[in-house]
Amino acid sequence: MNASEAEQMAEDANAPSSRAGAPPPLSAAGVTGETHITIRGLSKTFGDAVIYDNFDLDIPRGRFVSVFGPNGCGKSTLINLISGLIDPDAGTIRFDGKRLRDTNFGYVFQNYREALFPWMRSIDNIRYPLKFRNIPRAEQKARVDRLVERLGVTIDLNKYPYQMSGGQQQLVSIMRSLVIEPEVLFLDEPFSALDYEMTLFMRDQLQALFMDTKTTMVFVSHDLEEAVYLADDVMLLSRGPAEVADYVNVGIPRPRTSATISEDEFVQVKAHCLEVFQKLVRAA
Repeated sequence: MNASEAEQMAEDANAPSSRAGAPPPLSAAGVTGETHITIRGLSKTFGDAVIYDNFDLDIPRGRFVSVFGPNGCGKSTLINLISGLIDPDAGTIRFDGKRLRDTNFGYVFQNYREALFPWMRSIDNIRYPLKFRNIPRAEQKARVDRLVERLGVTIDLNKYPYQMSGGQQQLVSIMRSLVIEPEVLFLDEPFSALDYEMTLFMRDQLQALFMDTKTTMVFVSHDLEEAVYLADDVMLLSRGPAEVADYVNVGIPRPRTSATISEDEFVQVKAHCLEVFQKLVRAA
């Protein structure tokens, strides 16, 4: 069964409305905001493991949402379901009421080495989704040029991926996801394979991009400090069948810097998230 068929089955069966207590989308002021992604009745099992069962969620527009929780709780599975990389067993997923196939989205994978085409120069890797969509070559160049300027990229994009450092390869991967000017950007632990220096640099690059574009971003992380630092909202998931244990509005002004992590407000938000996380681990 593909994603479209699963969506249609759920619709035909009158997919359930949001269950009581499901977290509302939050705006920067902490009040209900406009929903961008609507998930209703999502279910997914792998063998005997029930990862999601009748799961409902609203993801707000123009927000950076970090997904955090215990190992095996379904963080990556969630964004893979939303982005259509794996099919749900049941449920509906809508983007402004549209299906995935009618939505422009990008996905940044954890393993950048396997995500890039090694036989293509980096510039051609970035252009590839535009070429695939039959975008005229002049428009391809214009989009890449705008992105290079926006990011302040100084690396040689004529190099092949294997001639670059890990951080440079991941930057190319992110650029490839952004060049299509997505409505939604999914990121699955994009910095986990990078050294600490490059991780800090890439976090700040991603934050600057978000501030500039206000693209809805859904970011999976195993690093709580990183999750809080980057996010407008941190969504904490329980182990399967996953539920939203807490949906925390970070509320710290941007831009955030290295000094932010020692400020009282940041420490308090991180401590609260850690307390919820530890309860989830003990409960399991």
